[in-house]
Amino acid sequence: MTFSADHSVPQIAPELSVDVAIVGGGPAGLMAAEVLSQAGVSVHLFDAMPSVGRKFLLAGKGGLNLTHSETTALFSARYGASQDHVAPWLNQMDAQAVRDWAHGLGVETFVGSSGRVFPLEMKAAPLLRAWLHRLRHPASGVPVQFHMRHRWLGWDKDQLVFQPSGLVGFRQVNARVTLLALGGASWPRLGSDGAWLPLLAEQGIPIAPLKPSNCGFDVAGRDGSGWTEHFRQRFAGHPLKSVVMRVATRALGGKNLRCDESGRSLPLRFERQGEFVVTDSGVEGSLVYAASALLRDDLESGPAHFLLDLLPDKSRNQVLSEVCRPRGSRSLSTHLKSRLGIDGVKMGLLHELCTPETLAQPEALTDSLKGLVISLQKTRPLAEAISTAGGVAFSGVTPEGMLLNRPGVYCAGEMMDWEAPTGGYLLTACLASGRSAGLGILANL
Repeated sequence: MTFSADHSVPQIAPELSVDVAIVGGGPAGLMAAEVLSQAGVSVHLFDAMPSVGRKFLLAGKGGLNLTHSETTALFSARYGASQDHVAPWLNQMDAQAVRDWAHGLGVETFVGSSGRVFPLEMKAAPLLRAWLHRLRHPASGVPVQFHMRHRWLGWDKDQLVFQPSGLVGFRQVNARVTLLALGGASWPRLGSDGAWLPLLAEQGIPIAPLKPSNCGFDVAGRDGSGWTEHFRQRFAGHPLKSVVMRVATRALGGKNLRCDESGRSLPLRFERQGEFVVTDSGVEGSLVYAASALLRDDLESGPAHFLLDLLPDKSRNQVLSEVCRPRGSRSLSTHLKSRLGIDGVKMGLLHELCTPETLAQPEALTDSLKGLVISLQKTRPLAEAISTAGGVAFSGVTPEGMLLNRPGVYCAGEMMDWEAPTGGYLLTACLASGRSAGLGILANL
């Protein structure tokens, strides 16, 4: 927007003039700062928070997943519809380059059993400390200047306007070039709150609505009102392990997710084995996150469901054979636990989602054990999501990331309109987009 200064509020002096102003201290902004400072360009980085990299630190709390070791073709395919836009970033900094960069900071990495790449120490803090030390005290180039607690308010004509926290007044900055790396709108308490969206929209910059990505869902339950109180109290927080999730083509009225009207099997859009967690209102966790973009988009145009195979290591005929065995006076729960190992939250789900008639019919019960239908109501709020879809449309920027409607202003990182699953793909693309923007700025300065 055009900032209208209240002249009864003092401007904080002195007015600052810089070569490059970077707004946002996440991985994309920091990587762009590194590229520019190493080339001898004076960089001033502004962030609304007291310190940089706060989401980066929290994401690495349980083990920093830097990138992934799979082939370049598979890696690029993880970005789905955004692949063609993200690929040029990855040409500047691919997965191996991320590992080499970490090594240059004194952080060794290893490949886990899933193919994911982690620092040996697993934590994000040592890497961030080494990175910031190099930015502030480079062996060559010029140090990056950091301005914390500076919230960006927009522009006053061509000047950037910031509100320094705790001070009465605002600060204006003249920048030859500006890079905006403000993140999406997930985890707003860490700084990525999406407040930049109206500032750019008022400039006529095309923006796709921000949506949750890698998110959890509220379930519909059997009657559409979510989990029953009994199920919630007993099983919220319990993990579902060694299950297979499948997402077929759109359901036929929500009645049959396996076959079309002629009885033919529906093609699958997603199938993966893993685990996730039952929450107070629905489901979340790695397996759910992996399918979340498909399920979120389904919800935007109608009902959304997925199928849960509770016994992926057994064929349908094997399961049916065990279900049909005489159980005498034993209860169904005891029988399924004894013959198939179904108990705990898996047994709870069957009772929660299946009618008594389904549980009493061997064929129908087998169908549920091999493809329990989980119907969804809505995504969890954007603030709870791991990442954000939507943002500045690629149609509104040059290949280097410069805004067509605001020459000299670049964008990078999660505020652009792309998304990726967890597994190191998010962080790699953010780092790569920052490097790409930094190189673009160098070429155009």
